[in-house]
Amino acid sequence: METKDLILRKAEFDDWKAMYRNVWSHPETARYMMWRVTETEEAAQERIRRTIEFQKAHDTFFVCEKKSGQSIGFAGWEELAPHSFRETGIALGPEYVGRGYGKQIVNFLLEYCRDSLGGREFYYYARAKNTASNALALSCGFVYQRSEQRIDDRNGEAYELRIYRKELQ
Repeated sequence: METKDLILRKAEFDDWKAMYRNVWSHPETARYMMWRVTETEEAAQERIRRTIEFQKAHDTFFVCEKKSGQSIGFAGWEELAPHSFRETGIALGPEYVGRGYGKQIVNFLLEYCRDSLGGREFYYYARAKNTASNALALSCGFVYQRSEQRIDDRNGEAYELRIYRKELQ
């Protein structure tokens, strides 16, 4: 699965180092996600093992930059109901933000779910304080639906989750 600049593929063990360096070790990347920063190479190797197993049963993928061949993030989707999908998290390492890669990923997910899976609608979730993610949703044609109050399991802090929707017809 490809975009102009990216390849989306399942994780391989050798990805652990690039993911650790580019994504998992960065607090700014984890800030609005539901995972904790990976602090050691050993922890990154264990994380890649868990990720490989998780990806066997889920539509989640590593995002690789074509130019460098490196794993620079991840993305995925899940089916909520027949013909209804949502993203399950999109993350890029800080060095790869601002290059248009997020938009390529979202547009790929939309097209794939519509064309290959018969999707009619797609939902996008973003924390209210994640201005870049909210701007990305709007730039990709999503329409704000509602907000929900949630609790971050990592630290017990409350946050607002914004839910966006886009028709895929």
